[in-house]
Amino acid sequence: MQRVTRAYTDARTWGCTFYLALSLPLGLCWFVALVSGLGALVIPPIGFVAAAATVMLARQGAGMERGRLGSLLGVPVPAPYRPPAGGSPVARLRHAARDPATWRDLGYLLLLGPVGVISGALALLWISVPVALTYPAWYPALPLDLGLVLVDSAAEAWIVALIALLLMPALPWIVRAGAVAHGALTAELLGPTTAALRARVDVLSESRSRAVEAAAAERRRIERDLHDGAQQRLVALAMELGRAKAKLASDPEGARELVERAHEEAKRALVELRDLARGVHPAVLTDRGLDAAVSALAARSPVPVEVAVALPRRLPAEIEAVAYFLIAESLTNVTRHSGAGRARVTVATEARHIIVEVSDDGRGGAEPGPSTGLRGLADRVAAIDGRLRIDSPRGGGTLVRAELPWSA
Repeated sequence: MQRVTRAYTDARTWGCTFYLALSLPLGLCWFVALVSGLGALVIPPIGFVAAAATVMLARQGAGMERGRLGSLLGVPVPAPYRPPAGGSPVARLRHAARDPATWRDLGYLLLLGPVGVISGALALLWISVPVALTYPAWYPALPLDLGLVLVDSAAEAWIVALIALLLMPALPWIVRAGAVAHGALTAELLGPTTAALRARVDVLSESRSRAVEAAAAERRRIERDLHDGAQQRLVALAMELGRAKAKLASDPEGARELVERAHEEAKRALVELRDLARGVHPAVLTDRGLDAAVSALAARSPVPVEVAVALPRRLPAEIEAVAYFLIAESLTNVTRHSGAGRARVTVATEARHIIVEVSDDGRGGAEPGPSTGLRGLADRVAAIDGRLRIDSPRGGGTLVRAELPWSA
C-alpha cells in the first residue's frame, strides 16, 4: 500500500502525466501547422517561403519536443543535425532540407497527432479513474453512456466504482509505461541514429587528432621561442651582470653602465615571457573571466572592436579557453586579412549553448583550408562537441559563429 501511495505522490508520475496530457494539444497544433505548410508548397508565388517556414518549424518543433522529454521525463536527447553550412540563406535552407534528421523531425511531428490521442487518453484515465470511485453518489445526475451499455442504476454505478478501485493500484504504472513508450519513440525519431553517432565519433576523432598534433606543434613553438628569445636574453643578462661584477671595484662607472644595460635586457626578457604566457593562457582570463579578457583583446586590436558579453556567471575553464582563443584568432584574422574598418564580438547564452560571434565589415572570402587558422578554430570547437559556422561571402564581410555546449 505504501508503494502505491508513493507512486501517486512521486514527481516522476506527475511528470509522466503532464508529458502525456500535453502531447494531444501539441500534436494537433503541429499537425495543422505542418500540413498547412506542406500544402502551400504547390502555390508557386509562396512555395519557397512555405518550404523555408516548414523546415524551420519542423526543427523548432523537434527541439521543443526534445526539451519537453528532457524536462518532464529526465531523458536528454541531443540534436542529431549535421554541422551548419555557411553561405546564403538559400544554401543553408538546402543544407537543412537535405539532412535526414530534418525529415525525421517532420515525420515525428506529423505522427504526434495520432500518438497524442493515445497519450491524451492515458492522461484522461489518470483523472477519470479516481473520479469514478465516487460515481455511485452522483450517477443519477449524469448517466454514463458506454456505447453498448448505459450506466443508469445504482448496481451498475457500483460496478464502475469497483472497476476503478481495481485499477487504482496499477494506474501510476500504466501512466508511466505510456509515457516511457512515447518517450522512447521521441528519442528514436528525434535523436541521433547509429550511423550519425558513428559519423560524429569519426569527426570527433579526426578533430581531436588534429588538436593533439596542433598541441605538439604549439609545444615545439614555445620551446623554440624560449630558446631563441627569452633564454638568449637571460644568457646575455647573466654575462652583463658578470662583467659588471668584475668591473665593480676597478671601474664603478663602467659597472653602472653594464648594470643599466642588464636592467634593460631583463625588461625585454620579461616582455617576451609575458607575451609567450599570454599565448599559452592569459592571466586576465583566469583572474577576471572572459569579459575582461576579450576587452583586453579588443583594446590591443589595431581595428576598432565593439564588445558585448552577456553571461549570467563564469563559464567552465575549458569553455572559457575555447571561446577566448576563438575570439583571439578571429580578431587576428580580421587585422591581417580582412581589410575591415570595424569588428564586433558578441558572447551570449542561447538555450543550452554559449553563442560566440566575431563579425567584421571587410572583404570576406575567408575559407577554412586544411592548414589555416580557421581549421584550428574548427578543431578547437569540435573537441568540446561544439559547432562552428563561417559566413564569408566575397565583399560582404565575415561572420564566425560558434555554438559551445553549456549547462546553465
